[in-house]
Amino acid sequence: MASTTSDIPVLLLKTKSIPADGYQEIFAGWNNYQPTFLPVLEHRFREDALSWLKNITSNRGFNSNTAAATAESSFGGIIFTSQRAVEAFSSIVESLDSDTRDELLPEALPLYVVGPATARGLRSLGLKCPIIGEETGNGAALSAFMLDHYNSLPTSQTVRQDQKLPLLFLVGEVRRDIIPKSLQSPDLPQEARIGVHEVVIYETCEMASFHVDFAHALAENAASGVKEQWVVVFSPQGCRAMLDCLGWLDEGGRYNSEMADSSPTTTFTATIGPTTRDHLIKEFGYEPHVCAEKPSPEGIFAAIENYRSTNTRTQL
Repeated sequence: MASTTSDIPVLLLKTKSIPADGYQEIFAGWNNYQPTFLPVLEHRFREDALSWLKNITSNRGFNSNTAAATAESSFGGIIFTSQRAVEAFSSIVESLDSDTRDELLPEALPLYVVGPATARGLRSLGLKCPIIGEETGNGAALSAFMLDHYNSLPTSQTVRQDQKLPLLFLVGEVRRDIIPKSLQSPDLPQEARIGVHEVVIYETCEMASFHVDFAHALAENAASGVKEQWVVVFSPQGCRAMLDCLGWLDEGGRYNSEMADSSPTTTFTATIGPTTRDHLIKEFGYEPHVCAEKPSPEGIFAAIENYRSTNTRTQL
């Protein structure tokens, strides 16, 4: 959808989350913003991992009140740090018989999340499981939260056959190891350590159509006569594709400010957090205009609004 001259296009380089997307809600709720989703990365669920997760769930691996499952195939909680992991888990939940869902995923099972997006997706499933940790915002803070919370739960929930149950961590093939290292740190007393079982539930690759889709969106905005547009990048994997499509890289793959200044549309950039920002600076010599203080729709929105209130509204 092309923007009118009164709209400020916000090109979000991500897949639109299902069933609800916080970025759509917060930007579409303001009349002068026009959000558009342009996925840089394609996520493919691993069928073998989905089958394994379905089997663990169906065999009561998450229910500590049953002796049907062994300690080796049981877990005391689940960790989510990405929307894709939530979507994979959602597909398993939706495949369960509604009459047994609450027994297989009981109220005693904690679902640990790193932020509001993952929490929102899980809450839409209507499970009785507590969804906690969303205020932590990053892996290090979530790890500290889990060490305190999980170790304070009754042993009837966390121990089976005299073994402390590990947490299941549903991850992508590219991930950081902060959470497993923090929960199993040798600096912790043995009794405080929490086992982590990582399962790669999805794989990631660059979306084949991204360059075409992004170039088309930029061309539409230019044809509409908009003077200002924002591009929000969510991962280091999307940085080169963004700069390349904008035509801001020289032959050596570095940012060229003269090339950036040649467009009649002023393009501003925002990053979801410091990891993506620092990657842009280190790899391409480009510093984005804003970096969200919190990796959330509210954090991105606040960063853009703050920048515009002190800069662009007096320039454009």
